[in-house]
Amino acid sequence: MSVTANAEPQTAGLSPAEVEAIREDFPILAESVNGHPLVYLDSGATSQRPRQAIDAERDYTEHRNAAVHRGAHTLAAEATEEFEGARANVAAFVGARADEIVWVSNATEAINLVAYGMGNASLGRGGAAAERFRLGPGDEILTTELEHHANLIPWQELAARTGATFRYVPVDDDGGVTLAAFEAAISPRTRVVAFTHVSNVTGAVLPVAEIVSLARAVGALTVLDATQSVPHLPVDFRGLGVDFAVFSSHKMLGPTGVGVLYGRRELLAAMPPFLTGGSMITTVTMEAAEFLPPPMRFEAGTQRISQAIGLSAAVDYLRAIGMDRVAEHERVLGARLVAGLRQIDGVRILGPLDGVERVGLAAIDVPGIHAHDLGQYLDARGIAIRVGHHCAQPLHRRLGATASTRASTYVYSTESEIDAYLDALPAAIQFFRKLA
Repeated sequence: MSVTANAEPQTAGLSPAEVEAIREDFPILAESVNGHPLVYLDSGATSQRPRQAIDAERDYTEHRNAAVHRGAHTLAAEATEEFEGARANVAAFVGARADEIVWVSNATEAINLVAYGMGNASLGRGGAAAERFRLGPGDEILTTELEHHANLIPWQELAARTGATFRYVPVDDDGGVTLAAFEAAISPRTRVVAFTHVSNVTGAVLPVAEIVSLARAVGALTVLDATQSVPHLPVDFRGLGVDFAVFSSHKMLGPTGVGVLYGRRELLAAMPPFLTGGSMITTVTMEAAEFLPPPMRFEAGTQRISQAIGLSAAVDYLRAIGMDRVAEHERVLGARLVAGLRQIDGVRILGPLDGVERVGLAAIDVPGIHAHDLGQYLDARGIAIRVGHHCAQPLHRRLGATASTRASTYVYSTESEIDAYLDALPAAIQFFRKLA
């Protein structure tokens, strides 16, 4: 596995009693949907929140709410201290320094920040320090056919603005991307390699350190979409060697509206800003402005204060469990999920199945039955799964599927929930086959 643990490895997963105790912290899991107990298998889209994360945000809002970095009064000082404490806590969780963590709205904004920063450098902004970010005709931006649209469209746009060439590493017939395919695609002209750590469709884990090594050999910058890995695996960005990485709070037990950009300190210091305005400047005249050092350089305007504090509480929650144990729990659930799906006639699991590390996620295609129909049938029985193309249209197109039905697990998921899904799916397929 191309990840580095944050703490001493704990190879044991979670016992059924431990999972039940965890579930007690998530009020929504006691809800009923359409007269059935909720079976929530859509954590790959948005995870549920424990009381601890909800309470942390509420406590801040009720007792210390104020503008950070702006006031000299006591509340402002307390708010700033807690806000920056959250930054340091989240940074430590992913093996980073506090000044290498930029608060953003979500992972999509984080990738756009990097792409637009490079675009601004290509226009001459940032001076000599930003030279390594400048792109033009003859340069290449490389991503993969696996990517979420958030790690695809910003690079297409950057290529269009700079004249660089946009290229991608193709998937094989099973929906996998091999290291050999990366080796074939990376060239001396490659300046940026942007790729996912874990596919949000196939659940496959890519060999990050090896890909970074290939990129470094030609002097290319690496941008890692860690949205589906940080919530589920122990991850150390500095250990992996990536230049930039992104992830979102709402997929890791935290609130919506806040995400994280990681960037190596020296790179953030050299990159020109994307959004400008208040809070990110030192001096402003009517002719020009000077900018603060990172991370504040990239945090224009009023910040996501309570959300960052909620994310920090979510990090504490995951750390208390142990990310090695979270990963092992989901590995067991994922194996049960895939094994059960392989036994159901007419179901095609998207992505490679054998000899590939994966998280507890599986997307399926049932030829002749639309994913939305399956989703509605399952929802009527209280089972929440994701349907659609999961913001990965090119991958679905390559695999010959318009849409897919995706089940995804997390730390609070149980074997009985997997079994409920596996029991309901054949009935759904039979129901729609009879209608055909």
